[in-house]
Amino acid sequence: MECVFGLVGKGFAIVAADTSAVHSILLHKNNEDKIMVLDSHKLVAASGEPGDRVQFTEYVQKNVSLYKFRNGIPLTTAAAANFTRGELATALRKNPYSVNILMAGYDEESGASLYYIDYIATLHKVDKGAFGYGSYFSLSTMDRHYREDMSVEEAIELVDKCILEIRSRLVVAPPNFVIKIVDKDGARDYAWRQSVQDVTTAAV
Repeated sequence: MECVFGLVGKGFAIVAADTSAVHSILLHKNNEDKIMVLDSHKLVAASGEPGDRVQFTEYVQKNVSLYKFRNGIPLTTAAAANFTRGELATALRKNPYSVNILMAGYDEESGASLYYIDYIATLHKVDKGAFGYGSYFSLSTMDRHYREDMSVEEAIELVDKCILEIRSRLVVAPPNFVIKIVDKDGARDYAWRQSVQDVTTAAV
């Protein structure tokens, strides 16, 4: 029951993801961060099989770092998205990854951007996007309220509306979400929206 969504505003991009680690009917933890900081100005929010999600996003992160180390300049967000798409397309013919990605970034020349990359290596540049069961509610909410010139405060208000809609309408809704932002000042955590605290099981 994963929920990952994001949007682009005026000079920034925001991504949000649920923090539930689930297998079958079991909830293992509810503080799993599914949004990776790819480099100083890029974020990757991923959904899919936990092993594929972690392994593939780490693989992309290390290769982006390697490119910068070898060449002395970082990949643009578009280049990183195309590299990610290429690796998914190559794996699709061999040992496919069950992972969907929203990649957000900020470049000095082109500003903020958001890329939609799914498990069959489809790549689109979008203003807003979502994956998982929560996408049924977050996409319709963003369609109704999204504007290209939104401020950070307005965008966070919209993200909160999406989270509230998911919690209200999805039958097995994840309780907690993490929100991250990328702009000219870099990629960073913005907030956590928690309705359930992670509880360590006491020893019997």
